[in-house]
Amino acid sequence: MHKGTAIKKELRQAADAAEDVTNSRTFELLARAGFAASGVLHFLVGLIAIRLATGGSGSADFSGAVAELASQPAGPFLLWGSFAACAALALWQASDAIFDYGHLPTKEKAGKKLKAAAQALVFAGLALTLASFALGTGSGGDNQQSATDLTVGLMKAPGGVAVLVLLGVGIAVTGVIYGIRGVKKSFEKHLMMPTDPRARTAVTVLGVTGYVAKGIVLVLTGLLIAIATLRAHPEESTGLDGGLKALRDQPFGVYLLAAVGAGLICYGVYMVVRAKLAKMTQ
Repeated sequence: MHKGTAIKKELRQAADAAEDVTNSRTFELLARAGFAASGVLHFLVGLIAIRLATGGSGSADFSGAVAELASQPAGPFLLWGSFAACAALALWQASDAIFDYGHLPTKEKAGKKLKAAAQALVFAGLALTLASFALGTGSGGDNQQSATDLTVGLMKAPGGVAVLVLLGVGIAVTGVIYGIRGVKKSFEKHLMMPTDPRARTAVTVLGVTGYVAKGIVLVLTGLLIAIATLRAHPEESTGLDGGLKALRDQPFGVYLLAAVGAGLICYGVYMVVRAKLAKMTQ
């Protein structure tokens, strides 16, 4: 019993030490940089989308954006710096999921913790993509092939079809939530909005446009996964890049794709602004 109490005490001390590290000012600044790194990647995806709309080529997903980043003169520095920032933000969000929101009612607390955990996974995924390119093991088509491989693997597993359909629907629903968040401007409550009216208006416009565009992209990606699964055509489940290219192939698709690309650029700029204005403690 005494040994068990000692172990619990050591675990509490370790947890307190971890919380202290993640709450430090230095770590907060690095985590804020994670928003900026994500913004740069969204900006690049938007540029690639516009390039596709105007007859160019490219992979309009995060691996394509990271490939663009890697091709810059300071590529390795940009990749490792962005990796460190995204990894720090992933740890920050994981810390929120584990340690924070204890004062809230049970239902609200569970929702906040789940959202923080999901965000931690998203930024961890970005960090891994950046690391793979920094180490020379990534390529511009990684996300598309990974999406197809995931679909093929899960479709062969027991209950895999149902899981994939639910995954696709879940991503699409997340896209709807993003769109609603943009239209209702509910993202503003997570920011320390500037006092200057023109600056406030600029942040709001960027946020509304960006969230709606991001929502459209997520809806397209989720629907592709669900439809490809139901039709038993896993090769059609091609992630973000496939979703945007599918949009291009629709009537007036090049104009819609260009508009979504411009929206993603707005979202990218918004995320860079968020790096400065975000309320890191809720």
